[in-house]
Amino acid sequence: MGRIAGVTAAETRERLLRAAAEVFAERGYDGTRVADIAAAAGVSNGALYAHFGSKADLIVAALRAHGPRLLADLFAADPDRSITDLLLVVGRWLPRRREACGYLIVEALVAARRDEDVARPMRDYMGERADWLSALVRVAQNDGELDPALSPDALVHFCMLLAMGSALVPPDLHAVDDREWTALLTRVVRAFAPPPAP
Repeated sequence: MGRIAGVTAAETRERLLRAAAEVFAERGYDGTRVADIAAAAGVSNGALYAHFGSKADLIVAALRAHGPRLLADLFAADPDRSITDLLLVVGRWLPRRREACGYLIVEALVAARRDEDVARPMRDYMGERADWLSALVRVAQNDGELDPALSPDALVHFCMLLAMGSALVPPDLHAVDDREWTALLTRVVRAFAPPPAP
């Protein structure tokens, strides 16, 4: 199970990232051995270590490659769409999330609380996501969609907490009516709008 004939290093890396996302999401960080990921990817442990220095590096790399990307994908598909509309679309989806990447972020966050080797790259990952979202918030503030008096960092922190919480409370643990949830979110997003001109 060394290098697979006819498979490039980039393809091997992608196989490892996909396998890591699935195995970590299913078994958790502590319950996953490097050998489990290598076996799921169909490569040797040595091939895995040729691409990743540690299990901690691997979980964060898997999160970067296969973590939740709904907002980024929506924005890329329609960059002219209002930021508040994008936030509402993502917010409406949160109570219904069931995909493995949602569990991957939970596993990475839990592991980061226990293991400084995971915490270091997770701080970088979360910081990058926060910076990207803060830039979107600033654009929305400049366009008059969001109140410029609001702290972009605080608003992003609120959004990230909501997103992470939805990964912890999936619909099979607690469901909410779509219409009621949308009505609540719409009110919340309206509260972020600039105050009316005097």
